[in-house]
Amino acid sequence: MSNQDQQPPWGRKNKPQTPEEMVAQLIKKLQDFFSENQKQSPGPTGPSQERKPVNPFASISKILAIILVLILIQGVYSSVFKIQPSEVGVILRLGKYVRTVDPGLHFKLPYIEALYKVDVEQIRKQEFGFRTRFPGQVSSFDRSAYDMESLMLTADKNVIDVAWIVQYKISDPYQYLFKVKDVKQTVHDASESVTRRIVGNMDFDYVLSNRDLLAASVKNELQTELNRFEAGVTLVTVQFQDINPPEQVKPAFNEVNAADQDMRRLVNEAQAQYNKVIPKARGTALQIMEEARGYASERVNEAKGQTDRFLAILSEYEKAPDVTRTRMYIETMQDVLPNVDSVYVIDKDQQSPIPLLNIGSTPALAAPKTN
Repeated sequence: MSNQDQQPPWGRKNKPQTPEEMVAQLIKKLQDFFSENQKQSPGPTGPSQERKPVNPFASISKILAIILVLILIQGVYSSVFKIQPSEVGVILRLGKYVRTVDPGLHFKLPYIEALYKVDVEQIRKQEFGFRTRFPGQVSSFDRSAYDMESLMLTADKNVIDVAWIVQYKISDPYQYLFKVKDVKQTVHDASESVTRRIVGNMDFDYVLSNRDLLAASVKNELQTELNRFEAGVTLVTVQFQDINPPEQVKPAFNEVNAADQDMRRLVNEAQAQYNKVIPKARGTALQIMEEARGYASERVNEAKGQTDRFLAILSEYEKAPDVTRTRMYIETMQDVLPNVDSVYVIDKDQQSPIPLLNIGSTPALAAPKTN
């Protein structure tokens, strides 16, 4: 059974599915309307037919009715709109802001309210000092015609070539659309102004070696300026791609860098030698000073001990002079005689000294017995 057999007996109603089809049907009806105003003659052989008088007011009313239908269809079609997930919609009623709508299907008053769609998730980028010609994994850049953007003057009166990128997103669609006429140009001019001011307050060497701190400072100040302008954008990142001296002075700059590196190397070597010698000398000096303090303490303590010993002996001597004198003599002989190799006992009645056999150091030979 064919599709026509499956249809209901009253047939299928042709309803336009899209606005384009509705407009096409209206155009066809207009053509049919104007073709009815005049009757065509049947041919040379047939009898001629008389034309009926045309009522101009009836034609005008039909045209106005058709125009009104077109306006209604257009109004219904324009009253429904869809916002994509990455967009928001700004609605104006007779030129005045009324609301902001989120992603989804929404309605608005036709011919009274106007819709502006803004992509708030897209990250917009501006490049300074260069332009990307062919983006990709191996990007190609052009820096030949952008010297006026990149050349800057530092605080120490040196010229430096700076290339950087500013990325931002729309945070307030209403401000982005209606507060600033050209937000892109505003971000460009403000970024260039802030960067030149910050670089102009820094020395050449500081700019070369602190690009991260420089980028953070530019981002903070640039965001403050854009908020003051009510641009409706939020900075995502500020990144410095390349910071170099100009091409004309690069050879001299390389020579200065080489000399500076040699100076740093010599300074580091001298610092290493200093760290090696000075602590050693300080340690030796501390050692000598501690030894001197120990020797002084030893001598003082020894002198105090001898003084106390002398006073103790004096006290005993005052009590028993003869006994103390004899004891001191014997103790002295005990300390002196063991270190003496030969001992001579001299008698005042003898003409020559008599040697005393040192029995303590050398074993005595047994004398022969005599009868």
